Formats: sequence, structure tokens, C-alpha cells
Amino acid sequence: MIPSIELNQGVAIPQLGYGVFQVPPDETQAAVEQALAAGYRHIDTAAAYYNEAAVGAAIKASGLPRGELFVTTKLRNGDQGYDSARRAYADSLDRLGLDRIDLYLVHWPYPSAGRYVDAWRALAELQRGGEVRAVGVSNFLVEHLDALAAASDLTPAVNQIELHPTFQQAELVTVCRQRGIAIESYSPLGRGADLTAPAVTAIAAAHGVDPARVILRWQLQSGFIAIPKSNTPERIASNADLWGFELSDAEVAAITGLEAGQRTGGDPATFALSQIR
Repeated sequence: MIPSIELNQGVAIPQLGYGVFQVPPDETQAAVEQALAAGYRHIDTAAAYYNEAAVGAAIKASGLPRGELFVTTKLRNGDQGYDSARRAYADSLDRLGLDRIDLYLVHWPYPSAGRYVDAWRALAELQRGGEVRAVGVSNFLVEHLDALAAASDLTPAVNQIELHPTFQQAELVTVCRQRGIAIESYSPLGRGADLTAPAVTAIAAAHGVDPARVILRWQLQSGFIAIPKSNTPERIASNADLWGFELSDAEVAAITGLEAGQRTGGDPATFALSQIR
């Protein structure tokens, strides 16, 4: 029942995915297996999470046809650059046990290193050669997107950014949509901080659902791709159960009205770690 969005590179991506950021490697396989059993078909990982191998093991154990699954992973900051990005992609394939990744992202612009444009050139060639289905970016601000546009005629398929009711990055979203770049929301619940907003809890009570489902439904009705994360089997299943209710225009507007500029993660203009942890 999960709808898909057609990306600008001709690939359909499920609008709801399961993210494994900060899921310990020894817990990742079980969590991903639970997510797949709950109906998720889009799994989001990254080289910097150190759990790609466990994601691959879960995919193999699931027995699901590869064509039913959408797998995203990301280029680690320390592997930016043209040659190193191509090597890193091959390494991710090996860890995942796949012959092709559905979506490969430059994880952060890491502007102080000055290598993200070269990394993008490598990803663009991988995509054009059919080695990866689609390529995009994560945490890119307008100035970083401008630099890619000046150096390459391939537009990112996706910009995966922190986006939740109290941090919506409206200007960046507008620019991405004008350029045909789909928006993917990480930390879609504000790392739990947005769940207690009175507007959210009132809407949840009106629909007889929990606040997380209200926010995720807002994400989807707003046209975003959302990748919630949880280690709890009950929460994994609940976050995927978004189809028995619909928010009214007024309810969508009430949640949109919670914008407060409350970033919970790193600032892409200055984030400068060679790897996340």
C-alpha cells in the first residue's frame, strides 16, 4: 500500500522507508527483517553507519525478490573525490551483497574538504553507466546544489535532508522542487521532540492514532519521502500503518505551522567530520 514517487532519473522510490541510522550493527539485521515483515520495501543505510553488511544479510534472509526492494546507501565523507567515490561504491555493493544499488547519495557536502563536486562526477558516471539506478545527495544546501549544477548536467534525483514539523527548510525545499529534486526527510519526527506538540497530539486524538503516525502522514501528504527509524518491533509496524486515515487541509496546515527553526543535527555549511562516527 506504500505509494511511490517517480524520480527525475526514471526510478520509482517508495515514499516511506525504514532508516537504520544509529542502529547498532549487531541489531540491524533483526530490525530490518522486522521492517520488511511489516511491509517496508525501502531500506536506507550508509557506509558511515557501519551496518550495510547487516542490511544485506536481512535482505537475503527475507527471501523477497530483489525487484520488490529499494535500497539506498551513502558515500562516506572521507571517501569523497572521484576515484575514491567509485571505489567506495564498489565496497558498499560488496558489503550489501548486491549487484546494484537503487539510490546512492553523497552523504554530506563536507565543503571544507572541497571534494563533493568530484564525488558527484563519479556518481553521475556510475548512474549513466547503469551501475546504480539513481544518484542524489544528502544535506545539500542551495549553494552546494549550485556547485553541482555548474559542474554537471545531471540533476540529483533526491536531496535527503533533516525535515520535520519544527524544522522544515522551506526555502531549500522550494528550490529543490523547482529543479525536480525530490525531498527525502530524515529525522522525520524531530528525533521524537515534535511528538508532544499540542497540535500533533490533538490531531492524533481526533483520528485515534498515535502522534508519530500523524507526523508521518503529514510528511507523505506534503509530498516528502520519509524514513523513520525505530528499534522497537511495535513502533516499526505502527510507523508503516498510515493508510487508515487522512489529514484534512486544516490539519496539514496546523502541523506546517509548527515551524520553529529547530535543527537537531549538524549544519551542512560547517559539518566537517570525515565520517559520522
